[in-house]
Amino acid sequence: MPFKEIASESRQQSLELFKAAPDAMQAFQGLIRVASGEGELSPKTKELMALAIAISVKCEGCIVFHVQNAIRHGSSRQEVIETIVVAIEMGGGPATVYGGKALAAFDELAKPRGTVRS
Repeated sequence: MPFKEIASESRQQSLELFKAAPDAMQAFQGLIRVASGEGELSPKTKELMALAIAISVKCEGCIVFHVQNAIRHGSSRQEVIETIVVAIEMGGGPATVYGGKALAAFDELAKPRGTVRS
């Protein structure tokens, strides 16, 4: 499935979950805002960290979400590659599979915005 479709499907599923459990989802959104906002670490750095974790825990929807946010924050292809390498260091063989998915997601999702940089 193309990564744009995965992103769309994940968004739709999240909206359904938000309708089913609004209090929990609002609390989770609050956590996301706090965790990903400005601080000593930039939002871009935090998105790359989240991407490494998403790769390590093998969450394809999370990978797509954090790749999109990394692109939005100006991450280059090389920054994503280095993030993947860190994930592989911590996650071993399975992280290489999901790291490949992350790189493919970056390549697919960055093209329309003209942000594919090495």
